[in-house]
Amino acid sequence: MGSMGDLLSVGIGGFLGAVLRFGLSGATERWTELTGFPIGTLGANLLGCFAIGLFAAYADQRDLWQSSLRLFVVVGVLGGFTTFSAFGYESFALLRAGHAGTAVINAAAQLVVGIGAVWLGYTLLAVR
Repeated sequence: MGSMGDLLSVGIGGFLGAVLRFGLSGATERWTELTGFPIGTLGANLLGCFAIGLFAAYADQRDLWQSSLRLFVVVGVLGGFTTFSAFGYESFALLRAGHAGTAVINAAAQLVVGIGAVWLGYTLLAVR
């Protein structure tokens, strides 16, 4: 576990990211005519992936990956906004490092096993 400052950076960033996601998702749902499709979640996930790509390029150019700014932005704000952005970045990093097979396994496991875990959790507690 990190220092108290690191914990506060992540916590404050997470709060901001969650509030931003809540606002964006709600606004998107109100502004669109689509019903039955989670357009707000899609929008948040795509925006989060774009944002983490921008920050990753910025951080790479300035060697910021070990800084408190990284904790605040990536783990806090973007983690609170969408963990899908972390999944997207990690898969991209695997592809960029030449590990396409591992990237595909990661993507398949996150999606298929993730949906399966939701089903299992729901099924275990569902009232019949």
